[in-house]
Amino acid sequence: MRQLGVDEFQRVVVGIGTNLEASILTTAVLVDLGVPDIWAKAISHEHRRILERIGAHHVVLPEHEMGERVAHRVTGRMLDYFEFEDDYALIKALPPEEVIGQPLGQSKLRSKYGVTVVGVKHLGDGFTHATADTVVNRGDVLIVAGKTKDVERLADLT
Repeated sequence: MRQLGVDEFQRVVVGIGTNLEASILTTAVLVDLGVPDIWAKAISHEHRRILERIGAHHVVLPEHEMGERVAHRVTGRMLDYFEFEDDYALIKALPPEEVIGQPLGQSKLRSKYGVTVVGVKHLGDGFTHATADTVVNRGDVLIVAGKTKDVERLADLT
């Protein structure tokens, strides 16, 4: 790999998924070469743990992550879903009936459900940052952030 100049790259992606040995050995060599930012694909949680232990800086499970995202969308409750580490998610959803026609500050979504509406898309407009004065209308789309269980609970209301 040194002959290929891989050690001169700032970021390297290891996209080997089905051959665990090749994936692990390639990642280990990149760590030994001192590549400062290594992204590696894993095919299981066990594979992920091994790659993290040997020094990969970022490990993704694309099939697993996309499966979770699609599963949340298939239920019909969410228009989109993105989960971060530490059990935190950002969703795109229609507003629950209980908030329609009132400003977000009066809706008490944060205190009732533990979520924050960070953006709103009114029909015919683009997304805008949500404020306490933003009035939610039927047909609006909300961008909501919070703990995964909390955003899922809110989405169950739509």
